Amino acid sequence: MLSPRIRRLKLDYETLTKRFADWPLIQIAGSAGMPPEAYRITYRIKGLYVAPNGDILEREVHHLEVNLSLGYPRRAPQCRMLVPVFHPNFDDASVCIGDFWAASEGLDDLIVRIGRMIAYQEYNTKSPLNGLAAKWAAQHANLLPVDTRNIAPPVAESAPPSEALSITIGQIDADGSTESTAAPARADDAPPSSQ
Repeated sequence: MLSPRIRRLKLDYETLTKRFADWPLIQIAGSAGMPPEAYRITYRIKGLYVAPNGDILEREVHHLEVNLSLGYPRRAPQCRMLVPVFHPNFDDASVCIGDFWAASEGLDDLIVRIGRMIAYQEYNTKSPLNGLAAKWAAQHANLLPVDTRNIAPPVAESAPPSEALSITIGQIDADGSTESTAAPARADDAPPSSQ
């Protein structure tokens, strides 16, 4: 029997590979372990960085490393950017996710959230890792977000109620004749039962 941690690692891997399979903005560039305990993620999202001359410039490709410790999922994944990002909640060594990590959150949702942070769709200037970036963001809120696209892959849409399928149920009467009735495909369309 697999431990709860191993089951979670397997579920995370399956979810990540399925959710980001054909999504150009977030890609799994690599993983280590079976099931994986470390991931390298590539984002194709506009974000900011500080050039050697001090200018704040846009970058469109970012790389993230995610490590899942022995305490995962109770303990937050350890996340660090492999290329510098100018953001209030990023520093050279880590991405601040402690404010919102919960064991019930999926790793895929965390990776989307970090993408939103890179794009400045989400940021926290109240308890920053990078005070200079927090000050800059507060002074330049009119320039944010730097990437307005929806970072998360679209969710597969289900058929509208008018296109819902019906199931035909046949009944055999005592005399051997059959009678068919259409039953609703969704439980909320079922007629009230008479009890």
